[in-house]
Amino acid sequence: MGSSLDTSTPADSRPAAAAAPGWFAPAVLAATCGGVGRIPLAPGTLGAAVGVGLALAIGRLGLPFPAEVAAIVAINAVGVPICTAAARRLGRGTDPGAIVFDEMASVPLGLLAVPAAARTALPESLPLLLAAFALHRLFDITKPFPCRRLEHLPAGLGIMADDWGAAAWMAVALAACRWCGWL
Repeated sequence: MGSSLDTSTPADSRPAAAAAPGWFAPAVLAATCGGVGRIPLAPGTLGAAVGVGLALAIGRLGLPFPAEVAAIVAINAVGVPICTAAARRLGRGTDPGAIVFDEMASVPLGLLAVPAAARTALPESLPLLLAAFALHRLFDITKPFPCRRLEHLPAGLGIMADDWGAAAWMAVALAACRWCGWL
């Protein structure tokens, strides 16, 4: 019960922005992959899992290879302004952990090194997709050259670019595994 000495502000009279960092702003929703990045346990891993699903979905559309490349490059390109806006909105450093658009978009980019038939023929492609997922996470976490440097690029470009580097390493590793006959 309020008294004349009670100076607290009722929760419902606070501005909405003060109550939450803007989780429902369009850029934040996109950058967190619909909220997947808000799951506290290993959000980057979950984002990469969404990326495997996205790669599978795009590959199964049956697009000609140039159109598939264009679609995946476009998804990655729009990630830069989306991640920039989301990072500003969340106000949590240069690469907030909740932003997983970079993992989601870069996994399909790295999988372009593998022919669509080899990555979309379920269940035969499961070992390849699991290897791609594990390799992407390995390279995203360890950040081999030049990934560590790429993450220092400004705003959304840095958020996305280190994952592009991880995707490049993943693509090389997958190609080597396929060449050796392991996948």
